[in-house]
Amino acid sequence: MNIPLSIAAVGRDTADSVRLTPAPPPGRLIDSPRFPVQARVELGNAVQRKNLHQAMTTIRAKRAVVTAELDNWEQLRLAGEAIKNRTLRHLDHYLVQLEESLTAAGTTVHWARDAEEANRIIVGLVEESLGERREVVKVKSMATQEIDMNEALEEAGIAAWETDLAELIVQLGHDRPSHILVPAIHRNRSEVREIFNEEMGRYGRPAPEGLDTEPANLAGAARLHLREKFLRAKVAISGANFAIAESGTLVVVESEGNGRMCLTLAETLISVVGIEKVIPTLEDLEVFLQLLPRSSTGERMNPYTSLWTGPSSGDGPTTTHVVLIDNGRTKVLADPVGRDALRCIRCSACINVCPVYEKVGGHAYGSVYPGPIGAVLTPMLRGVTSPVDASLPFASTLCGACFDVCPVRIPLPDLLVHMRHKVVEAKAEAASGGRGLLHPHLEPVLMRATGTMFARPSLWAAAVAGGTLGGRILKGHVAHFGPLPWPLASWTGARDVPIPPTESYRAWYARTHHEDGSLK
Repeated sequence: MNIPLSIAAVGRDTADSVRLTPAPPPGRLIDSPRFPVQARVELGNAVQRKNLHQAMTTIRAKRAVVTAELDNWEQLRLAGEAIKNRTLRHLDHYLVQLEESLTAAGTTVHWARDAEEANRIIVGLVEESLGERREVVKVKSMATQEIDMNEALEEAGIAAWETDLAELIVQLGHDRPSHILVPAIHRNRSEVREIFNEEMGRYGRPAPEGLDTEPANLAGAARLHLREKFLRAKVAISGANFAIAESGTLVVVESEGNGRMCLTLAETLISVVGIEKVIPTLEDLEVFLQLLPRSSTGERMNPYTSLWTGPSSGDGPTTTHVVLIDNGRTKVLADPVGRDALRCIRCSACINVCPVYEKVGGHAYGSVYPGPIGAVLTPMLRGVTSPVDASLPFASTLCGACFDVCPVRIPLPDLLVHMRHKVVEAKAEAASGGRGLLHPHLEPVLMRATGTMFARPSLWAAAVAGGTLGGRILKGHVAHFGPLPWPLASWTGARDVPIPPTESYRAWYARTHHEDGSLK
């Protein structure tokens, strides 16, 4: 039996460690606190930190073993990068070809500029296809989470049942996903059992009596709970890992078989696909089917790979729709530097090696895309005008581990720096636009003042003299500055600032060197 990582990767926990987190606050993720604020909250959750460390260690070890087996791993990465770059350079051509191929295969294609338009289309399609029960079953999909599709369906009185085990845990726990691959990675086995016992009976078949924390038994409880939903659902909603332009074939890779159930049992299948998921040919898929499972789950081959090309009159859905969503992607494509982020195949390898993510988890990011890729992609898609998005590019140590493991070689450290520049430019623009008095942005003001000082030797000499005087006064009394009052509190609150030196470099040089540069 294939036990999903959401349960198998975490260790046993004693009963007194069970702590269910409360339901998340209402509102879109963009309304979440800034990363530094929420990260402090998440750091205080010792159980979550333990769960994350154990799960991350397991996944990293598995990935290291299966990638080391291939002599051509780096060549595969280069191939994946090249295929994605070629597709993005000619994205307009391949999207038109994809639409033509999908239509020829009997699939209806819909284009959505943003989340609002996508949800309007999806709700309308579901309303047309529903039977007596107002419900749909879902394959795990980051695109549907990105556009808040479940919430849009709920507002229309339609229940969207998550069928991926980890997504089911999150949904029943009234929680939010914290990882791209394993959304419930912040939960341990005891917490999962508690959620199943308390919540399953409210939404369908209850958990079996005496359910314990063994992974096989937890997965079995989920299987029984979901089976009745699979068998009665008339409509299924999926994403797609890849969309092949030449044939109109969609591809979903998964580990549990729930996706195969959704893709084959429902009468109507609606697939929500980001426009960057297109690849040119079936031959290109061979590269990614080696890169993706090794990078994500640490498997040589994922247990289930489903490919479908249009509807079927005898086996599988009789009606198929594809909703191609932009939702900021063409804006990212227009950025010559930032477009590299669109190569992402959502494997989560960068998340699994990120030291920041391992300490704070995914809920600190205020986005369905956490970790390094989320710190880059989210502000690219949504802009840097909100506090939560402006804080994300700084949620990184720039250690470079994310690039080392990325199967399509996205230069994430470079993109993080690129987005930091964007944030600073936005602050400077806001300050120069007359908002400075009402919404002060200290950083651009300090940078302009520093530039003025560096440009005038007399000002620089005076500043150096003042600094060394302060150093002589403070010498022997303090080793460094602690937290300083506003406006310096945001910088000094997390850093030790050394006291100025008692002698400047110029003074030392004049004291130790002759005018010709030789030592005295």
